[in-house]
Amino acid sequence: MAVDEKQQHQNARLAQDFVAFAIEAGVLRFGEFKTKAGRLSPYFFNAGLFNDGARIARLAEFYAARLIDSGLEFDMIFGPAYKGIPLGATVAAELARRGRNVPFAYNRKEAKDHGEGGSLVGAPLAGRVLIVDDVMSAGTAVRESIATIRAAGATPHAVAIALDRQEQATENGQDVPHSAVQYVRDQLGMAVVAIATLDDLLAYLDQRAGAELRAHRASVQAYRERYGA
Repeated sequence: MAVDEKQQHQNARLAQDFVAFAIEAGVLRFGEFKTKAGRLSPYFFNAGLFNDGARIARLAEFYAARLIDSGLEFDMIFGPAYKGIPLGATVAAELARRGRNVPFAYNRKEAKDHGEGGSLVGAPLAGRVLIVDDVMSAGTAVRESIATIRAAGATPHAVAIALDRQEQATENGQDVPHSAVQYVRDQLGMAVVAIATLDDLLAYLDQRAGAELRAHRASVQAYRERYGA
């Protein structure tokens, strides 16, 4: 097997293992859920339910493995408030455990006017900054992070997310032909590394899921065809 082929196989396996983990943890659920854009989605991914030590440690292992496999170079991690804060911290810890120690920082939603003050906590933002978050729906949070990083004199370099929904973003209430991930890659020129994508979820439902879960495949596929980017 060629090196590229082997890497693709490893990435696909990691992605499906992550999907299985997310389903087992109750983070990835199936049914009918209204998205922020007002769409009715047949699945829901809520990273806030990685809510105990074992789960968030395992989640960090997936992020770290995907980042190392990607070969992405970066100088530090930034975790945007709120979900990005524990993600940035635990991913930095897992990378250090694997021999790659990088600084990390995060922001507050509201700046402090006492103590150390300001809206940033942790290491000073410097060099090529990796933003770590759970998903990217509209790209608004990423744009805010980019502005924060640039204001500090650092370079917003790449984004790592758990799940790429691979669906059209919305602008001013209208669907646009690109996803938020595509916008960040193509318009902002930043790399985006995702542990798994909606295609990986469909592959899992095809290849590894039991009959009960596989029953949701048709509705997920229909959603992909209707809103896919």
